Amino acid sequence: MSGARIEIWSVDGIGEVVPGDDLTAIVTSAVGGELRDGDIVVVSSKIVSKAEGRYVDAVDREDAITAETVRVVATRPYPGGVTRIVQNKLGIVQAAAGVDASNVPEGKVLLLPEAPDESAQRLVDGLRSALGVGVGVIIADTLGRAWRIGQTDAAIGAAHVHVIDDLRGATDAHGRPLTVTMPAVADEIAAAADLVKRKADARPVAVVRGLSHLVVAGAPGAVALIRAPEQDMFRQGSDEAYDEGYRDGMEARRDRGADEEE
Repeated sequence: MSGARIEIWSVDGIGEVVPGDDLTAIVTSAVGGELRDGDIVVVSSKIVSKAEGRYVDAVDREDAITAETVRVVATRPYPGGVTRIVQNKLGIVQAAAGVDASNVPEGKVLLLPEAPDESAQRLVDGLRSALGVGVGVIIADTLGRAWRIGQTDAAIGAAHVHVIDDLRGATDAHGRPLTVTMPAVADEIAAAADLVKRKADARPVAVVRGLSHLVVAGAPGAVALIRAPEQDMFRQGSDEAYDEGYRDGMEARRDRGADEEE
């Protein structure tokens, strides 16, 4: 007896996407009659941004990063520059605010989609209308991970997909209650799809089959994956937190000295 099984494959036929392209029509043509109810289509954010014309002029990419930054989390110098980990306008914490200078015209940089959950919903609606199938869509981008080396794809937009599989209140195999278990399944799907999309091969769309229980109309988008500030235990890098604590301590010490003099 076989256990649970999923299938993942990348899609042929996605050429260079330019501003104004009908991305739904492009994806529909590429997937053709392959899609079934319950499939999840994973789309790289770059082609969504290209279709939406999210290019900006940028003689200096750093200026574009600054413009997209809401809050600086950490900065670290490296030979040739400085890495900035920031919170961008979408609320996502990532390097360089998601500003991309690879595979774009000279003198331009590419921003993330302005509203990726809405972009995902448009794709869901278009695929359903054109092909008559009930699918989910995830828009994926590459993120680093605190405490771990390297990068992986994660969901920055989603529609008709449960982005979190909330298992709290269920029990494990030994009957013990689960109290904090909430797998970020949209991120897991995005990362799995990246194994077959392979950035260097220009295959920005993949289909995931076998997870139909996660495909639900009206499910919250990927914005639900962003941790609320009051729950964020790591809002600063270690050096930045130390510096702020040191400054606060010195200010408190000066205040105490002033009170004693009075």
